[in-house]
Amino acid sequence: MIKWDKRFMSVTEEVAKWSSCFQENRHVGAVIVKDKHVIATGYNGAPAGVESCVEKGECLRRKLGIPSGTKHELCFAVHAEQNAIIQAAKHGVSVVGGTLYCTHQPCTICGKMIINAGIKRVVYKEGYPDDFSLQLFKEAGVDVEKFSDVVSD
Repeated sequence: MIKWDKRFMSVTEEVAKWSSCFQENRHVGAVIVKDKHVIATGYNGAPAGVESCVEKGECLRRKLGIPSGTKHELCFAVHAEQNAIIQAAKHGVSVVGGTLYCTHQPCTICGKMIINAGIKRVVYKEGYPDDFSLQLFKEAGVDVEKFSDVVSD
């Protein structure tokens, strides 16, 4: 499975480049996979019809001095995981039983959405200052793995 994890994690890294957040902020990519097929992608960025921070010329969170991992509602961006789940829903694609690959550990808000969407496995590369999401995943029976790029057959 590690070989497939590496392939899908590389897709998340490419999708993260599409982020419309300032370069110094996190660029996050997410990919939902079922049966070794990508069924949805998402990156962090402003909702459709709303100017991004890059377009506005400033990051609201930086302007207000909001620490990472807190007050998610005070941000123009929709998280990558949320956008991937929304994309699947818009196209009528079920994510139940799928795996979500993400460049960063999901926050608590995304974690709750992942759980309720029926995603059964989460693989992430980088940590995030929000341990409560890991507690929720454990209680809900969602397998969570920190990605390692050591390849095996």
